[in-house]
This record gives sequence, structure tokens and C-alpha cells, in this order.
Amino acid sequence: MVTLQLLTDCSIQTLRACSSSRPQRYKSSSAVQALSTRACLHHNPQSKPTTTSLPSYLSRRHLIADTAAVSIAVSSPLIGISKPAKSEEGGLSEWERVFLPIDPGVVLLDIAFVPDDPNHGFVLGTRQTLLETKDGGKTWAPRSIPSAEDEDFNYRFNSISFNGKEGWIVGKPAILLYTSDAGDSWGRIPLSNQLPGDMVYIKATGEKSAEMVTDEGAIYVTSNKGYNWRAAVQETVSATLNRTVSSGISGASYYTGTFNTVNRSPDGSYVAVSSRGNFYLTWQPGQPYWQPHNRSVARRIQNMGWRADGGLWLLVRGGGLYLSKGTGITEDFQEIPVQSRGFGILDVGYRSQDEAWAAGGSGILLRTNNGGKTWIRDKAADNIAANLYSVKFINDQTGFVLGNDGVLLRYLG
Repeated sequence: MVTLQLLTDCSIQTLRACSSSRPQRYKSSSAVQALSTRACLHHNPQSKPTTTSLPSYLSRRHLIADTAAVSIAVSSPLIGISKPAKSEEGGLSEWERVFLPIDPGVVLLDIAFVPDDPNHGFVLGTRQTLLETKDGGKTWAPRSIPSAEDEDFNYRFNSISFNGKEGWIVGKPAILLYTSDAGDSWGRIPLSNQLPGDMVYIKATGEKSAEMVTDEGAIYVTSNKGYNWRAAVQETVSATLNRTVSSGISGASYYTGTFNTVNRSPDGSYVAVSSRGNFYLTWQPGQPYWQPHNRSVARRIQNMGWRADGGLWLLVRGGGLYLSKGTGITEDFQEIPVQSRGFGILDVGYRSQDEAWAAGGSGILLRTNNGGKTWIRDKAADNIAANLYSVKFINDQTGFVLGNDGVLLRYLG
């Protein structure tokens, strides 16, 4: 087994979250009076993180959130800031749009709910966006991260995951946040700037355990709250392709070394699309390397993911949708006719074994009730001038579509 060290001798084989600073705690704050905390410079894994309260100030980010929210209501039922916008009356088809108190230029990237409290969740995105709901996603209020605001970085929060009351957030530049109290407070776990690639995905896998992935194909797992990590693969994808470029993988010689997308199956397998869309890669638990695959379609791949039955779906640039023949990892796909109006489909999310939704450019929404064999266009978001990037079903009753310009759709059923 390979052990990796995050702050010293950080390579793809050595990564450990050893640091001279203790994890910070982030609390809820109002848009007018934000609690600002600075990192303590003495790290003791056995001790609890502490916070230091500084004089309140009004930051640009708080002003934006407060101004957007104040235009809707006066008080918030969540954490004492201006009341966030509620869902628009009547909704849209089986979806309703939820207006958020954020800058309209924000791209929403991920959403997750606390398993012990299905009404309590978080949505995150670009420009250091982190919003919280306690009513199942009907209303949202901003959460601040004071230490991040003290820095010169404008973090892009890429991924969030919960197991019980434990939660994890990763972002770019390298940032890792952890909570053990369902998000009431967040502690920052230090990471090395030598980490191979940017963290794009994290999955809470058990008590004090998580699995994170970088866009260069590094996969790390921890079982002690992020203090130590070990590598699940022996090398980055670039190193793998340098060894296999002569094996017939089309486009591998032009590989830039990063993923465009990466998706995880319930059994822990991954499928990732190369940054140019030339080919795709898969990894299963226990394999030492990523396995590259030629694409069997003419157009470049946009995104790939897992169906509810264990098979794969594949999206190509320009709007094409393909489903794998059978289940498991394969290179054999068949094209499925879809009415995307010429706009690209960007993601697919399964609500059940049979029902799934696809979303894409210019508010495209498609629905299938037979596992993906046929698709019908839903006009729910036709009047929304935004690209819909992600479809997330928390369970068969709770689902969301995330887009750019702060667009969030909530599933009504």
C-alpha cells in the first residue's frame, strides 16, 4: 500500500495531510456582520479547532448577497440574513425555478443534502459560492468562509458530499473543507500546492472516510478525517498514456493531461472524458492504472456517466446521445435519437431505473420513461436563457438541475 504526504514530498505516491496549522472552523454569518477567522499556526490532530472573532466588516461578496436578497424580503428564516428568494409561483412543468441571492454570473457546480436531515442541504459553485437550505431546497441563504475571504483567491467550489453528519468540500485553488456537524461549522484541512492537478470530485465513503479525485487522474482515500491519505492509483493519467500511446488509443498523443468530466458509479468505478474529448478512461477499485478507451463515435465526447442499471451513457458535442449495449464498462454504444434543437446535451441524471432527465444548452430538458430508449423534450426551461450543466437526483422525490447565471431548478414530481 502506498502512503502519500500532502505537504512534504508530495508526489503521486506520497501524500499526507501533515501541516503546521490546525483545521479552522467556519460558522454561519450575516450579510452585514461577517465573522472573520484566521488560521491558527499550531496543528494538533487531537485537539478541537478554535475560532477567533474579528471586528465585523462588509465585504463585496456579502454586499452582493445582501443586495440580491433584500430586494425580495426583509428577514431570513435560516441564518439571520436577508430572506432569500422563494420558488416562483406555479413552477415550470415538473420543475420550478428557485431564485438565489447570488451574483447572476455564478455557475452552480454541485449540490448535496445531509442524509440524517433530507431538508438540509448545500449548493456550491464558482466565485466562492456556498448556499444552505433547511426546507428541501425551496429557499437558500448564503454561507460565508471567512478564512477564504481573507485570502487573495476567489475559490471555485467543485464538489460536495455527505455521509451522516460528516461532509466534505473540494475546490480550486486547492482547498479541502470538512464538517462533522452537518455543516453548522466547517474546518479547513491544509493541502500541498504540489498536489497533482486540481481537485474536481470528492465522495464521503464512511465515518471519517472520503475519496477524492484530481483532474490529472490522481485518486486518494482517507480514513482518518483527512489527516492521512493514500493513493488508489500508482500514476497520473499522463504517465499512463505515455506508456500506452503506442497501443492504439486514438488522440492519446494529443492528451493535455486533464479530465473534462469524471463520474463515479455506486460501486466505486469511475469513467472520465479526456479534456479534448478524443477518448475516455475508466478505473475500477483495485486497478493500479486508469484504462484508456477509444471512442466508438465520430464526434468528440462531451460527457459520460452511469445509468441506473449499471450501463454507461455518452454525450457528444453537438447534441448526440449514446447508450452502451449492456451493463458495465464497454466500447460498444448505440445512438439514441433526441430532439435537442441543435443544442448540446451536457448531463444526464437518473431518478429511477426507468426515468431519467437530460439537460443542456439554452435550457434544453429531455425526459425518458423507459431507461433511455426514447426521449421527449420538456419545455420546462425553454424561457430560461441559461445553459443547464448538471442533473442531480438526491432520491426519487428530490432532484435539481444546476446551470450558469445562478439558475437552479427544483423537481416537483
